[in-house]
Amino acid sequence: MTLEGKVALVAGATRGAGRGIAVELGAAGATVYVTGRSTRGNPSEYARPETIEETAELVTALGGKGIAVQIDHLIADDVRKLVERIRAEQGRLDILVNDLWGGEKLFEWNKPVWEHNLDNGLRLLRLAIDTHLITAHHALPLLIERPGGLHVEVTDGTAEYNADHYRLSPFYDLAKVAATRMAWAHAKDLAPHGATSVCLTPGWLRSEMMLEAFGVAEENWRDATAKVPHFIISETPRFIGRALAALAADPERSRWNGQSLSSGGLAQVYGFTDLDGSRPDAWRYVPEVQDAGKPADATGYR
Repeated sequence: MTLEGKVALVAGATRGAGRGIAVELGAAGATVYVTGRSTRGNPSEYARPETIEETAELVTALGGKGIAVQIDHLIADDVRKLVERIRAEQGRLDILVNDLWGGEKLFEWNKPVWEHNLDNGLRLLRLAIDTHLITAHHALPLLIERPGGLHVEVTDGTAEYNADHYRLSPFYDLAKVAATRMAWAHAKDLAPHGATSVCLTPGWLRSEMMLEAFGVAEENWRDATAKVPHFIISETPRFIGRALAALAADPERSRWNGQSLSSGGLAQVYGFTDLDGSRPDAWRYVPEVQDAGKPADATGYR
């Protein structure tokens, strides 16, 4: 599998799934523009150590070319300038990944709309929806100049799961369902141009923030299952990265146009694995084991 000669923009690549995606696109040989708000010496309101420069360096270290660009995707003119830069430097855009989020510290668990902080909820929706639309508005015209382009909306949960499961709060629920619908809508517009649009979700992601919250590192992540048994189905951010790289390298990827996909589901199709050689299929496991009230056991699911 190679993506040499391909140019990607991973919007929201500072950490988590975005970083995993950028790194795996780089490992396949792509040139990857990685964007975010946190740079060395200038973190976002998350106040975390991860930066876009680190992501770009990881991309380059694995064989691609990482280019870090600090940008707030709510500022439409800055996004326009970013796309103009990509056009000037590369003359093409083959892959657009909308992994923009930034809402972990804004949503409140299991609160109805009248109890949830309104300003935080509306800010969450701007970060999760407006940023995606702004980026698509400016970047998709470059992507469709060559047939075969791939646009990916990253969310949490498959369309099937989210359709009948309430996701934490009205604001979070709407944000995650909206990404699926945006991918479906873009698919209608992109198909006549020979481009593909999909929505892609990881499973239970062992992001930097998740590992920290559970008091473990990647090396000893299984220790967290003592308190959170179903964490046994979790996956690294590189797993969704490998899913996206496999999708981008598939000459018949248009068969997925408009669909909701998962890292675990695509692993069954393309045969890639997580870093430990397993294939965790979280969105089969969650309804069949976790939500069914069964004891945590990933046998047959990874």
